[in-house]
Amino acid sequence: MPLAKRDKEFRLTKISFLDFKFLEPDRVMTSLFMRLAHQGYASRLKKRTEKTIDDFVNEFCENTAKFSGFGAHRDIVTRWVETDLLDIVNRGRPNQAIAAPRPLHGFTYRFRNPRHSRAYGADQHLYEMLRHARPKYGQGCIDHLKAFCFEGYDPVTGRPLPNQVLDVETQALLHLSEQVDDAPDTSGDHDTHPPVCIGGADLLADDIKRLLFYQRFIPRSVMIEYLKILLFFHLGLNHLRLLKMLPAMVRSQGAAPMCEKTSCPMNPRDFAAPHGACPFRIGLFVDVAGIPATGVLGERSADAQYRRIPPFIKAYFTARKLDEFATDLLKRQKAAPPVSGGFGIRDVLHFLDASFRGEQEKFFGQRVSALTQGSGEDEEGLDPELKAVAEMGLSDLETYIEMLVAVRGNFHRQYLTECLDSLLMKNRPGALVVQGKAKSAPRRFSLDSRLLEVLLQIAVLQPGGAAGYHTGELRIDELTAYLRERYGIYIDRFPRGDGFDVPSLADRKALRENQRAFVSRLREIGFYRDLSDASISQTVTPRYRIDE
Repeated sequence: MPLAKRDKEFRLTKISFLDFKFLEPDRVMTSLFMRLAHQGYASRLKKRTEKTIDDFVNEFCENTAKFSGFGAHRDIVTRWVETDLLDIVNRGRPNQAIAAPRPLHGFTYRFRNPRHSRAYGADQHLYEMLRHARPKYGQGCIDHLKAFCFEGYDPVTGRPLPNQVLDVETQALLHLSEQVDDAPDTSGDHDTHPPVCIGGADLLADDIKRLLFYQRFIPRSVMIEYLKILLFFHLGLNHLRLLKMLPAMVRSQGAAPMCEKTSCPMNPRDFAAPHGACPFRIGLFVDVAGIPATGVLGERSADAQYRRIPPFIKAYFTARKLDEFATDLLKRQKAAPPVSGGFGIRDVLHFLDASFRGEQEKFFGQRVSALTQGSGEDEEGLDPELKAVAEMGLSDLETYIEMLVAVRGNFHRQYLTECLDSLLMKNRPGALVVQGKAKSAPRRFSLDSRLLEVLLQIAVLQPGGAAGYHTGELRIDELTAYLRERYGIYIDRFPRGDGFDVPSLADRKALRENQRAFVSRLREIGFYRDLSDASISQTVTPRYRIDE
């Protein structure tokens, strides 16, 4: 059944800036550079040119002053540019095109092809999370991130700094950036909202600051890969938490006082229990062993999280249509604007209150009438799904939402599932979720070695010392507690209330196998030291020794 545009409207930036499409880490990172460069605004190029691979190769081969010897090996330069320097869509096909240079430096966004390099709002969501993080956790995080991403560039003169020791890829991109200029796009209203989960924003900012502490020790290209994995990991956790939060907020009509900025119980600096008494914390059992017993548990955990998508879609539709309702009341002066000047998500959900029942019936009664009249001439010609909803005897608001879910629910569920898969890096390096090749194969939570490596680099950092942090050893039980309390990643026990109950004897055996496999994984990636059978001597050791 065709719907009017107002009925199809779904995106609500008060909840998430994402368009819920499949996301690529390189393209999200490139767009985030643009936000960092312009204090959250998008970019407007003063002269847009779409470069080809040959254009990039010519820049290096013909500029002998900066790139000595490149011209003598044009074929090698071509392969290097195409393989290592550029993000290409439809690679190897006749219609291949450059999306953007790989995000090795902040100015790569100047050479992006907007048609092929879309972030679908993920860049803005990340920036707003960092911008609104509480000062004691996120203070200076954006500045630190910007300084790293735009290394070798003088923000005052707008030119590369002389005598900078940089890798060849960064030097190449800095050379190219001199030829293109841009400015912030301030033509429209700048859409900005605090994140629904402020604790998740704090955790993201704190992790970025900790990871950037290693920039003196880790090669730049490796650090960029770490950052991409970390950003997508937090975007995935944030939206898994939203799946749980939003339906609960709709049920309580926005009443969630502990989620306010001043009272959120999450505390990233508290090693023991950063989540505190958070009622919306999530628990993910990850299959590390890769055996049938632990695989089934990982599938059960993933199934419990993905099953929250349908209620989330209904709650999202409710919030979106209430936002339209609130805007209409404001225009007709039937409601006063908040003191802050705009309706936040909790303000919007307050319009579910019974005191607005009369206005709800008028506003949503018209919407229901338009839907039913557009579906058929009379009741006999009404769409069967809409007819079933109309006969349920619900209020006009509930009827309207149920009709939209009946018609558009499967559409949004498909895109939300694809978006979550991409955020959790399904079947890719840094994955938190994996799935077999069969179409109906179940998903299961896993812990890829690259993701584990990033989290370990953060875990072994401890506050204190002249540089702000120092590295220290952790016992295995301390590490599993850290992952469990800080991120909700469970390895040696079940997350109660997230698809699990009291473990059986077979479950306990599987948990022990998972723990042993986790220790083996730590040994494989070089973070584990075992001096004896005593548990106190079985420790996770930092890869980089930084003294207090």
